[in-house]
Amino acid sequence: MSFKNFEAKLLLRVFLLLLTLSTPSIVIVKGWSELLVFLVPLLLYQVYELYHFLKKAQEELNLFIEAIHYRDFNRYFSEKPTSPQLLHLRKGFNQINTTFKTINQEKETQHQHLQRILELVDTGIMSYDLDSGEVVLMNESLKKLLQMPFLKSVHALERRDPSMYAEVQSLPPGHPKIALIQTPSLERSTYKFMLSATVFQNEGRRYKLVAFQNVNDALEETESAAWQKLLNVMTHEIMNSIAPISSLADTLKDRLQITVSNGVSATDLEDLEEGISTIKYRSQGLLKFAQTYRNLSKITHLNKERLLIQDIFQNLRRLMLPSLAQKNIQLNLLLQDENLTLEADPNLLDQVLINLLVNAVDAVKEQPAPEITLSAYASSEGKVVLKISDNGSGMSKQVQEKIFIPFFSSKKNGSGIGLSLCKQIIMLHKGTIQVQSEEGKGTSFFLFFK
Repeated sequence: MSFKNFEAKLLLRVFLLLLTLSTPSIVIVKGWSELLVFLVPLLLYQVYELYHFLKKAQEELNLFIEAIHYRDFNRYFSEKPTSPQLLHLRKGFNQINTTFKTINQEKETQHQHLQRILELVDTGIMSYDLDSGEVVLMNESLKKLLQMPFLKSVHALERRDPSMYAEVQSLPPGHPKIALIQTPSLERSTYKFMLSATVFQNEGRRYKLVAFQNVNDALEETESAAWQKLLNVMTHEIMNSIAPISSLADTLKDRLQITVSNGVSATDLEDLEEGISTIKYRSQGLLKFAQTYRNLSKITHLNKERLLIQDIFQNLRRLMLPSLAQKNIQLNLLLQDENLTLEADPNLLDQVLINLLVNAVDAVKEQPAPEITLSAYASSEGKVVLKISDNGSGMSKQVQEKIFIPFFSSKKNGSGIGLSLCKQIIMLHKGTIQVQSEEGKGTSFFLFFK
């Protein structure tokens, strides 16, 4: 509103000046030349007044631009009695300064909140320019971790910890990674950190923000719990084999002492042979158990190919159909998109799906109308999902918590290795496997691929 008043006053002066300039022609035509004596001073006054008006406005504008340049939003343009033409201009400048001051205070408040949050979180955070390497943000947690109060460039990390520098530089956005970082303390302790990164652009410059989250304690606790579960299962399985072998060995020893005293009969030889055969059988079972455990760590390399899921399902149908037909089990294939593909190792993926299908067959064998469904679709997150469902007896929550533990099995003759191997294969594909089950309503396994 103030600038509109300023504009109106300026236009009024220009209009009056033009009117004064046009008056001499009218005076001359009318023959009133003597009036020019009065018009010339008036014209000179208007020109001077317009010049003075614009000069004062320019000075005020220069002061305002200087205040904006130096972010001096506290500068106040006096609105005390002054020339009317400048009063409205100064009011306008003060209004703009007040608006800028409010915006600046809001930004400063948000910045302070962000700084306090960054100081409180345990996660180390660093942001740097991707082109120059200049560090623009580094919170207190990261300073404590690196024991560096200041870091001018991310390239300075290379001298302190080359492995950390390499991990940060090679970390792709959106793909968290566990890395070992050695703290620069006297003890030179090594910790596990989850590194995650994102890249953003601001004013034509690209920045990379990296988060350092200490997951050492959480991983050690999880690893310890996993080992505890594994050792409990292994101890149970080994004791199941060792106890009868030990008992049978004691019995054979006593029987042998008796035969030495009383002489050896055909029955004694037959019993000794049977006992030794039993020990051999159980020992071979224990050896097979150990070999199976060792096989868990053998699969480390993938031969990935782009696979059409429809072909995978059809191959599984041909492979399993004879066995399913004998047991009157119906196999359903559901595929929303016939052109849906995924990148995986075909042999290992078949091994996973066959293992899950065999488990499903065992789960539905007591059902009056046994049914297994294979389905595939693309999730809203862009992941390819394979689903194996059955209408079997289902599993309790306690069993669901343990089914992926090596050597745990809810079956009488199960090895407890199948689902553990399936999980390892899916993890090698950077995917996940999940189970949903309810007793009496069936089970579903979900395989998620990126």
